[in-house]
Amino acid sequence: MNDILARRATGLAGITAAVCFIIEVPLYFLYSGPPPDANVLTRLLIGIVALAALILFVTGVRELIKQVNPAYEWVGTVVFATGLVYATVTLVSSGLEAGAVIAADHPIDPTITVNGTYILYGSIGRLLLALFLAAFGYAVTRPNLLPRWVGRSAYVLAAVNLAFVPSLFFGNTPAHFYAANGWGSTALMGALLSYWLLAVGISTYRSAARRTPAPARVL
Repeated sequence: MNDILARRATGLAGITAAVCFIIEVPLYFLYSGPPPDANVLTRLLIGIVALAALILFVTGVRELIKQVNPAYEWVGTVVFATGLVYATVTLVSSGLEAGAVIAADHPIDPTITVNGTYILYGSIGRLLLALFLAAFGYAVTRPNLLPRWVGRSAYVLAAVNLAFVPSLFFGNTPAHFYAANGWGSTALMGALLSYWLLAVGISTYRSAARRTPAPARVL
């Protein structure tokens, strides 16, 4: 795959993942009590599509890093590995929630009743994202793969995610900001990732235009 096509494909994957995440997050706040099954399964399905696109995005980023500067391929591998593990962990969490909702004979709130997802969505997800974002920031800044703001914003977001790792000590009430499954450690972090990923996806796609060779001049 040539550099221009790789940038466009990677950018589109990032944009797709971001748009799906942006649609998914508000669905968690439509109901004050246990949401209907349709709401839970819809948001989980959208999230699954987003995570599939995220896997394509991190795969594309690794290839771009290798093309631009092979010396930084090891960093690209860290970006790919941490992004893939994050997507896998979140997919497992989604599967646990969907299974519980399908099996229940009455509406349940899986963010509360499915105990195993607290740490997967929370502290584990935050640590994996912190590693992913830190590696991503280094990977795109050093080889000048993308504009500098991309790398700097990745570092800031990595630090914010790292700050939420200890949230597992603060209970399991979603209405609390800093609980294991609180809205700060899950929904807020998901929203920040969504809009950051949208901006990065657009930047990656637009970077292909700067790589397009100018047409030959006719003398």
